[in-house]
Amino acid sequence: MSVGASLDQQWARIRGRLKDEVGEIAYRSWLQPLSFAGIRGGEVRIVVPTRFMRDWVLTHYADRIRNLWAGENPDVLSIDVVVASANAPSMLTADEDAGEAPRDSDPADGAVGGPVPPAPAPRAAALGQSASYGAASYGAASYGANSYIGSSYSAGPPSFASDESPTAVASVLEDRTDISAPLDPRFTFENFVVGKPNELAHAAARRVADATSVTFNPLFLYGGVGLGKTHLMHAIAWQIRRNDPNRKVIYLSAEKFMYQFIRALRFKDTMAFKQQFRSVDVLMIDDVQFISGKDSTQEEFFHTFNALVDQNRQVIISADKSPSDLEGMEERLRSRLGWGLVADIHPTTYELRLGILQAKADALNAAIPLKVLEFLAHKITSNVRELEGALNRIVAHAELVGRAISLESTQEVLHDLLRANDRRVTIDEIQKRVAEHFNIRVADMHSARRARAVARPRQVAMYLAKQLTARSLPEIGRKFGGRDHTTVMHAVKKVEELRTTDPAFAEDVELLRRMLES
Repeated sequence: MSVGASLDQQWARIRGRLKDEVGEIAYRSWLQPLSFAGIRGGEVRIVVPTRFMRDWVLTHYADRIRNLWAGENPDVLSIDVVVASANAPSMLTADEDAGEAPRDSDPADGAVGGPVPPAPAPRAAALGQSASYGAASYGAASYGANSYIGSSYSAGPPSFASDESPTAVASVLEDRTDISAPLDPRFTFENFVVGKPNELAHAAARRVADATSVTFNPLFLYGGVGLGKTHLMHAIAWQIRRNDPNRKVIYLSAEKFMYQFIRALRFKDTMAFKQQFRSVDVLMIDDVQFISGKDSTQEEFFHTFNALVDQNRQVIISADKSPSDLEGMEERLRSRLGWGLVADIHPTTYELRLGILQAKADALNAAIPLKVLEFLAHKITSNVRELEGALNRIVAHAELVGRAISLESTQEVLHDLLRANDRRVTIDEIQKRVAEHFNIRVADMHSARRARAVARPRQVAMYLAKQLTARSLPEIGRKFGGRDHTTVMHAVKKVEELRTTDPAFAEDVELLRRMLES
């Protein structure tokens, strides 16, 4: 067995171990695009297609890769992770074979391990590799989350096609990785919490992602900030990639689309721009509202959109408003954006927010009292992003300070989010919040019904009105259907007694008080 074959087999075994350890999705996103470029003086060079991927590999996987290499080959002391480009030469080039001293790696490139002693460059033939085996040796490579989503990748030794140079392939890599934005591994359909506000958008996204033919074209998702549009866009891309890795998908923001177009104009390369965007199977543009008022960009997007639809290619768009409400957008473009299925994502309900918090707590493996989750679901209603940020803060505080998570600690940690407004709490507000909590009608607060399911919440509301407002007992009584002040006194006394004997009831009252005060 040649030395070259031995090194290739070592790399193949290391890749197999990594795939088993990190799982299929993480492997395909971050490790499958890695290419083994050679070994010299105890240093292994690994090539990645983008700077972002290099930084990620260095942070999360470099130490493990080095340990696996050391297990396979005791001579390995460190690894060097470099970006595939014309400035990142292979360790095994024809120039080095001719005796030219190898250039140092880019200072921005990452090396893991101890210092590598200087050593003469080995001959390419000694490793059983051709002299054309350069730093960007990928062949038909998959570029992971940062580029076209889903091309085939050969696990065997990478090589150039006979008519390609390392510089040419590196140039192609740079062009492709500049187009598509990275996908977040967390944003999958499995991690998306479905509720009434987003069920239509979710169902439409699943249909498009799983369809073998174009169903809705375009699929237009719209909703406010932090409601899940980007999550669904990423989930569609991941699902398409899983179902058919050969489909070419471009996902990017409207701002990045505009940047690419301006760049093409600047370098007088609009034909290449058109070819890049009109040769894909699925085009996904996030936050399309950002091209409002940009006439030239809208013109190009309009023609790109038409070209893809005419070829029966899938187009998926997201925005913060429906197509008809997008100001600064040409009428013909607004009309075409509304051609297919327009699915809106409504503001979250209490039940959906609670479900999201529970799913997030499970993902964090954090033991958070249900009362705290309910408190957050009631108080933070603006968007899911802020909701998850609040949960992360209280979990981090508990881990760093070593203090158990409670309503009191939550209110302290999130004081800036929960800061009380200047307004005063009103009895109407108290009645509405208590009615929601106990699942009764606000009208029951004023009725003569004496059933315990109604009377007990009414007493709680009276108690809170006494504690949180400056109203007198007769005034409070009048707000509860014209009741006498003695009825209010009895309610206050009864609630105080129950708080001392029934811990669950006491928690309910305390939760309501905190929500009304904050």
